[in-house]
Amino acid sequence: MSEDVPTAASRTYEPDSDHAFPDERLNRVLEFVENDPEISVYLDAQNVNPVTRMRYNDHGTQHVAIVRNRALCLYDLLKRGNVAFNGARDQGLDEADESVIIALAATLHDIGHVVHREDHPYYSIPLAADVLDRVLPDFYDDIGDRVRLKGEVLHAILCHHTPETPLTTEAGVLRVADALDMERGRSRNPYDRGGRGINTVSSQAIRDVTLEAGESVPVLVEIEMTNAAGVFQVDSLLKAKLDDSGLEEFVRIVALNSADNDRIVERLEL
Repeated sequence: MSEDVPTAASRTYEPDSDHAFPDERLNRVLEFVENDPEISVYLDAQNVNPVTRMRYNDHGTQHVAIVRNRALCLYDLLKRGNVAFNGARDQGLDEADESVIIALAATLHDIGHVVHREDHPYYSIPLAADVLDRVLPDFYDDIGDRVRLKGEVLHAILCHHTPETPLTTEAGVLRVADALDMERGRSRNPYDRGGRGINTVSSQAIRDVTLEAGESVPVLVEIEMTNAAGVFQVDSLLKAKLDDSGLEEFVRIVALNSADNDRIVERLEL
């Protein structure tokens, strides 16, 4: 499954019609959160510290849209590959709640940047909890379901960028998807303003990222680099997120350098 870079205006996720898992609940949640004024302000405000003040890569509305889309693509491909998801299941929630957990966690995972870039997942927890307390009653009448789903969303948020190991497949999906937003557009703002750190320069070297069903594993991630600097995004950032995500055996990563005059690294496989 290849994909275009999603925009913040994307409103619904539509898996292939032959998939067994239900998506009506997911699409209702997506429509709500993408039109919610408070969430919209948070997604804009959370970009100030990393981008405006620290000249770091994008962590705002566009980043969230891409991470959420790729997380749901990962979920789709893993489900097609018969990979078991345990977050919703362990809590006695519905199968439909698996994708809801992933979508909500992807939407709110970087909200802690409004406090500081450093240790932002820990700041995200109380802020996201407040948002979830307001949002979830619109979709879940049972307080037990709300508490359990909220806990799973917060677990995924915590584990996306911390030493804590994801304990659910849903959390592993968010952890990997966060690193899959690596193309050059993410670093355009800090690069244009003079930022030349390794994160910015390496992101400038990534032209395209696609996700599709693999032959020997459920997910094949293909990455096109325009020069060898992109290796940092792949080997240091993406690999670090994939390690201990619980998805290592289900995801294959292939990065190719398309530059004719740069043969330092021609191909990298993880």
